[in-house]
Amino acid sequence: MNYNLPFSALIGQEKMKIALILAVVNPALGGVLIRGEKGTAKSTAARALADLLPQQEAVAGCRYGCDPDDRNRWCYECLERLGSEKPETVWRRRPLVELPIGATEDRLIGSLNLEKAMIKGESVFEPGLLATANRGILYVDEVNLLDDFLVDVILDAAAMGRNFVEREGISITHPAFFTLIGTMNPEEGELRPQLLDRFGLCVEVKGLSDPKERVQVINQRLSFESDPKAFVDEWREGDEKIGRQIEEAAKRLSQARATEQELEKIVDICLKLGVDGHRGDLTIVKTVLALSAWEDRPVDEEMLILASELALPHRMRRKPFQDVDFNVKERLKESQSLERQN
Repeated sequence: MNYNLPFSALIGQEKMKIALILAVVNPALGGVLIRGEKGTAKSTAARALADLLPQQEAVAGCRYGCDPDDRNRWCYECLERLGSEKPETVWRRRPLVELPIGATEDRLIGSLNLEKAMIKGESVFEPGLLATANRGILYVDEVNLLDDFLVDVILDAAAMGRNFVEREGISITHPAFFTLIGTMNPEEGELRPQLLDRFGLCVEVKGLSDPKERVQVINQRLSFESDPKAFVDEWREGDEKIGRQIEEAAKRLSQARATEQELEKIVDICLKLGVDGHRGDLTIVKTVLALSAWEDRPVDEEMLILASELALPHRMRRKPFQDVDFNVKERLKESQSLERQN
């Protein structure tokens, strides 16, 4: 059996961890882009996140893992096969789908079953990776090296919660409601600004600078490699606790609210930081509500700042060839200082 390093065992990188948690509390955030140098636990964190999530109930025999309690998101097969009947169900782990760098369009969105088409003359759709990821996590490592068209398709599906396929005489739509996690090393090239903007949250990770933490990382990794099962068992309680908290936060999310004053504050932050369009404002609102649900307390100033730090770095105006600016607090201070001077 393959084991992943437990999420609760990860040392440091707090902003990355909270961004990942919020993205599964509310998949409608649009996913997380994790930028950073090699060896900073980007891939480790993404895989660990999937392991701590609780199992989910799915319609038995469904290729898309439809939620038996949400007919509005059912696939066309479940609607045709079951109608108004109550479906049989099974419990399953939430899928973690890793997209290979060399993935083709057919592998991603699905294609016609050529064997059945040629032998039987039947047009049968074979679901792709977007279908497999439904109600789970789609993890794209080195997303900046993926073809722009495929990134566009993934972001469209993540935003709409559905995949639309029009090809070879087939016209199909199916649920593709997943949490998107993309990782990249900026040294290997950037994403186009239009694609960057469509990721809900963006965090930067760097190697730990505290010597004690670095020693901790070494000891933990050696311990994990010497006996993965024992190490995972040791941290199981911590992961299960986070998993329960995520489940409870997702249930509380619909009750979370931001006041008119807080919305005005969010708009003010976006205007001061020169954020174009309205996607930044909306993402901060969704992020701060997810934070409120996660921490089980009303929205406050601290949450607004953290939500801005997660939702705005990749949306702030930049000059050509300028790096993404993650100093949201500093930019806000500069803006406020200029206002006072004027």
